[in-house]
Amino acid sequence: DIEKSLRNNELVVGRLALYILALKSSCHDLESVHLTHNEMESLLIHLKKEMEEEKQNIAFGHRPKTSYYQYSLGILALCVSGVRVSTHVSQKLIHAVEHRQLKHGESSCVDSHAVAGMALQCLKDEGIAVKDNAELDRALATIKQRLLDSKRADGHMGNEFSTGLAVQALRADLKKQTYHNPMAISQVLPALHQRTYLHLKSQECRSENEVLPSHGQVSLQVEVVKSSGASSVFLHVPRGSSLFEALNLLQDKQTGFTFNTEDSLWGPFLSVVNEERALQKNDRRYWHISSVGNSLTQGIKDYKIDLSQKITVKNTGY
Repeated sequence: DIEKSLRNNELVVGRLALYILALKSSCHDLESVHLTHNEMESLLIHLKKEMEEEKQNIAFGHRPKTSYYQYSLGILALCVSGVRVSTHVSQKLIHAVEHRQLKHGESSCVDSHAVAGMALQCLKDEGIAVKDNAELDRALATIKQRLLDSKRADGHMGNEFSTGLAVQALRADLKKQTYHNPMAISQVLPALHQRTYLHLKSQECRSENEVLPSHGQVSLQVEVVKSSGASSVFLHVPRGSSLFEALNLLQDKQTGFTFNTEDSLWGPFLSVVNEERALQKNDRRYWHISSVGNSLTQGIKDYKIDLSQKITVKNTGY
C-alpha cells in the first residue's frame, strides 16, 4: 500500500511511521526492510526525507501537506528508532503547539496533541538537540494541560478513539466491543498494559483478535445533505452490519444512491456521495456522518448498525 502511494507521488508519513513502529514493536530488524521504488531505500531514510519535505510545506503553507498528527508520528518513529531529528523539523512542531495549530476545525485535536506529546517527550528523553530546551518544556506542559482539560466525566479524553487513556473507562468499552478498527485497538492496548509508544525499546510482542456476531434485520434511513439540498432513502440491513456494508447494499439496490471512498490510516473515508465530492484538501471539506444528531466516533467500516436508525451524511467544511 505504501509502495503504491509512492508510485503516485503521494506522501506516506503517517503510514510509514506506523509501519516502522509496528516493525520495531515486533522485534523486527528495520535495516532488513527496504522500499523498492527508489533503489532499495531504507524505511528510516525515506521517512526522514518526507519529514524534510513536510517541514518545507509548513514553512510555505503554514501546515503540513498531511497533518500534524502524521507529522508527530514521523518524529516519534525516527526518535524511538535512534535517528537524529533535525532541529528545524522539531521546531515546526513546537511552534505549532505554542500557536494552537493542532486543531480539527475550531476544536483542539486530542489525537494530535497526544502523539505530539510523545514525540517531543522522546526528543527530551533521548537528549536530541532542539532549538530551545525551555521552549520544548513549555510545549510539553501545554500539551499536558490541554489533554487534562479534554477529560470527560466518564474518564475518556476527547472521545473513545482519541486517547489511549483512563484504563477504567477503556476496559468497559472493550467489554462492549466498541473497538474493531486495528488503528483504534493499537492505540488502546499499550495504555491497558500501562505502556506507550515510547517503550518500544523493551517491548513484548502481542496479537489480538475480535469477532462480532450478528443476526436479524434492522431498518436504516440514510439522509444525504448536499450543497443543492437533502434527500433520503430507506432499506433493511442485517443487524450488526457495518455502515460501509449498508452503503454498498444501498448502492447495489439502484435506489439512486452512489458513493466512493478514499483510503486513510483509519480505513475508508467517504469522498463522493451522489456524484458530489467533499473530501478535498484544498477547500477543506469532508462528508460529516452523524446518527440522530451525534457525530460518529468510528469509521464507516467499524460503525455497527445494531438498531434501526437514521444516518445523516452532510457536505461540511472545517
